[in-house]
Amino acid sequence: MNFIEQSPRIRFILVDTGHPGNIGATARAIQTMGFSELWVVNPQEPQYRTHPEAIAFATHSVNILESSRCVSSLEEALVGVTKAYAMTGYDREFGPPIKGIIEATEDMQSHMLREGSADIALVFGTERSGLTNEQIQQCQMCVAIPANPKCDSLNLAQAVQVAAYQLQVTLRGSQLDAHAIRFDKDAPATHESLNGFFQHLEEALISCGALDPEKPKFMMQRLRQMFSRAEPTQIEVDLMRGICAAIICPKKYRHGNKISDRICRK
Repeated sequence: MNFIEQSPRIRFILVDTGHPGNIGATARAIQTMGFSELWVVNPQEPQYRTHPEAIAFATHSVNILESSRCVSSLEEALVGVTKAYAMTGYDREFGPPIKGIIEATEDMQSHMLREGSADIALVFGTERSGLTNEQIQQCQMCVAIPANPKCDSLNLAQAVQVAAYQLQVTLRGSQLDAHAIRFDKDAPATHESLNGFFQHLEEALISCGALDPEKPKFMMQRLRQMFSRAEPTQIEVDLMRGICAAIICPKKYRHGNKISDRICRK
């Protein structure tokens, strides 16, 4: 199952959100990571979908804001969900086990693969105090985002963004979307092309006095190693050979007269 098939099965649930701007920012955060299911539980501003601040923070994700589901309780938001993840910075004495965000998203992926068509949910509490103990007890895992212990409080939309990013990385893997690759890569240099370049480079270094053929001191071996690590393309090798040619015979001597020919042959 690929990422496109998995993403509609993932709900981002905001509980008792106080600022409409945070709901709008959340809509933007999840859509940029490829998700679309936003649920809002008992918001302090019931008309958040049309609130100017929410629209401003949603920017190009107003469609997610408009299509969000608004319900009166967390129980309603979790209908049909087989595993809920409470986003919190610390564990609770009688709450579910806590895991870091990376380990938790791996658990989300495994659960969806194992359960087939079941939905999962990431649950976020109110800005000021987070989720209550009762709300956390409706979830099956607590999830923490590692942060600086001296300043570990994230804005609600920031926490959603981090969680959504890590989840899409886990589900998608390291592969970039096609639209991120804007330029075609040049063909790599062939083995024979590289060998020709190294011969040309050695001639250039001898010509300018940088390499003493009687006492080479492993210079060419080190240069071969350096260029091999760089994995040059054919265009780059051609460029370097042009430089080598200029070192061996500078442009001002390339006029075809006898004096110039004699200088370039030295």
